[in-house]
Amino acid sequence: MRSFIRTTLAASVAALAAFAMAGAGAQVKERTIKFAFQNQTGHPQAQGAQKFADLVAEKSGKKIAVKLFPGGSLGGDLQTVSALQGGTIEMTVLNAGILTAQVKEFAVYDFPFLFNNGQEADAVTDGPFGQKLLGKLEDKGLHGLGYWDLGFRNLTNSKRPIAKAEDIAGLKIRVIQSPIYVELFNTLGANATPLPFPELYSALDQKAVDGQENPNTVILSSKFAEVQKYITETRHIYNPQALIVSKKTWDSLSAEEKKIFTDAASEATAFQRQVSRGAADSALAQLKQAGMVVSELPPAEMARLREKVKPVIDKFTASVGDSTVKELMAEIAKVRK
Repeated sequence: MRSFIRTTLAASVAALAAFAMAGAGAQVKERTIKFAFQNQTGHPQAQGAQKFADLVAEKSGKKIAVKLFPGGSLGGDLQTVSALQGGTIEMTVLNAGILTAQVKEFAVYDFPFLFNNGQEADAVTDGPFGQKLLGKLEDKGLHGLGYWDLGFRNLTNSKRPIAKAEDIAGLKIRVIQSPIYVELFNTLGANATPLPFPELYSALDQKAVDGQENPNTVILSSKFAEVQKYITETRHIYNPQALIVSKKTWDSLSAEEKKIFTDAASEATAFQRQVSRGAADSALAQLKQAGMVVSELPPAEMARLREKVKPVIDKFTASVGDSTVKELMAEIAKVRK
């Protein structure tokens, strides 16, 4: 009798477990997610996207497929953000500062010479300040999943080596479609020209612009060494990248599906940052091998650059809000302790 009860009880527990699992599985629907971004396959951004896609497939039992659209194939960043808000594209990852058009406070991530290294940026973006900014995207039809690494931006051009701050003057430099970038390079005497990233290689090749600024990994993967001769290690802006999903898509997910996305984003973020920073170490050597002439400004010239761009920081502090900038600086100071 006891044996029968034990057997029946075990069978009941197994049945309940199977029912629970079936119920949980029912919370995950078959769907395809379009994930669009600007960099080419092989770039750390693309590697992070592939890792996210693989993790979502694994965690959803292959019910959710994340289809990647690299190289700006679905349009530039501003187009993609608009498509996310409309729900025609589900995901993207892009320079966080570009989101200034949706939430003005995101401009602080593009302040020149803000972070000393990627670890400082991680601590700030993963902490209360960074999460608070992501939260502000909800009202704009977007949902933030975290921040990836693009790295420090450097200046390239086809005209001359940059040995001092004045050498930047007169160059026509392509910048991302963000007001602070335009202001920054105009302040340095350049002719700042905002262009969508998919148009950049052609613009450099046809000499429509003299140069551009991007992290070394982007310069390498985009083959800009074919159309640019000189690279200067200015490290003028560090780019955290926002990993975002359309709020229309997010709101359509079940609690279980949201957990799959959140967990996959967390794991992919750790992977992507490691890959990106490792690639940054080797990209410059590869650009040299490709024929680029590399220069590094001496400390005195870097100090002059910092001094020249202070008015840009002052101007955008006023537009972003003094309290936001103070909050950010306090977070950075806390990290540096």
